[in-house]
This record gives sequence, structure tokens and C-alpha cells, in this order.
Amino acid sequence: MKELFHSVTQWFSANMEKAESELHYDSPFHLLIAVILSAQCTDRRVNMYTPVIFERYPSPADLAAATFEDVYELIKSISFPNNKAKHLIGMASMLVSDFGGVVPSDPSELEKLPGVGRKTANVIASVIFDKPVIAVDTHVFRVSRRIGLSDGTTVEAVERDLTAGFAPALRPTAHHWLILHGRYVCTARKPKCGECGLKDLCREYKLNHLVV
Repeated sequence: MKELFHSVTQWFSANMEKAESELHYDSPFHLLIAVILSAQCTDRRVNMYTPVIFERYPSPADLAAATFEDVYELIKSISFPNNKAKHLIGMASMLVSDFGGVVPSDPSELEKLPGVGRKTANVIASVIFDKPVIAVDTHVFRVSRRIGLSDGTTVEAVERDLTAGFAPALRPTAHHWLILHGRYVCTARKPKCGECGLKDLCREYKLNHLVV
């Protein structure tokens, strides 16, 4: 397993030098808004709507003072707008009341915020604060299991395996490697194995093509 992680790291380092979030943001607070909105929604779609949201609500205090109707109107074309509008206002209100209007860097503190689960907390902690954590979304979960980086059947188990396999300094980047690979190459329904540079390392490819 250690050898596989090493080989995967080498390939990504050589072939995906720029690996970063595709969500647009200009502050930790605005990335938090964008990540909450991105749940079960594409980054591209979220990026269509966040410029006006960021302009309207530059700080947690501004969003905390907003009405549900105002926020809902801005995000109604994004998935689950009712819940997300409530979460955004609740998140901003807690930032003001409990964190002095500052986005915390610790994942456990971030998870206290409405609308922020473990994945979102790890995204913020790694992207903004370079914490050695890995956020496991559907892409990371799928790619990790296909390649053979994890046998975990839960998000938590896959996160543990990836955390153990990737060096701390690499974890924030590895998160984006796996997301982008899953988004554009190792897709859910029709993975593009023919153009995948990792296929010779991939457990599922070897099984399906009887590669020994």
C-alpha cells in the first residue's frame, strides 16, 4: 500500500501541478459560503451565483442580518435552497456570536457551524489554513476505492486510509488531486480509462482488464 501511495503521488506531482479548488472566493468567509452551496451542486453552477452573494454579504455580520427571503431569492436556482438559506444565515450568526466574526481554523470548531459537516470543515481547514486534513466527497471516495488507496466502505474509513497514506504536507493537495481526477477522468458512470495515466496502478482497471 505504501508503494501505491508513493506511485500515485509521483504521477499526480508530475501531471497535475496545479491542483486547487475550482470554487471562486475572495475570503475565508466567502469560501465557506461557496462550499456550503456546493453540496450536491456543481462548482460551476455555484460560481455563477456567488459574485452577487459576495457583494451583498461581504462579512458574517451582513449575512447574519439578512432575511431568509433575501438569501433564498439569491440561491433559489441552486439545489436545496431552503435548507441552504437557513444554514447560511445560521452559520453567519454563529460566526458573529461565538467566533468574533472570524472563520475558525480548527475542523472541530468549524463543524459546530450550521450547514458545516466534516467534509466542509476539512475543505476550509485545508484550503484556507493548510491543515493536514483530507476532505472526502463523492469523487474522492470513488477514486480512492477504485485505485485501491482504500477499502473503506464509509467516508470516515476512506478518510482514515488517505490520512495514513499521504504525508501531512501533501494532504491538502492530494484532496484536490483526487477530486479533479474524479471530476474529469475517473467519472462515476463512464470513467475515461483509456486516457487515464493511473490505469496501470489502478486496482479496478486491472481487475476489469485482467492486467497482472
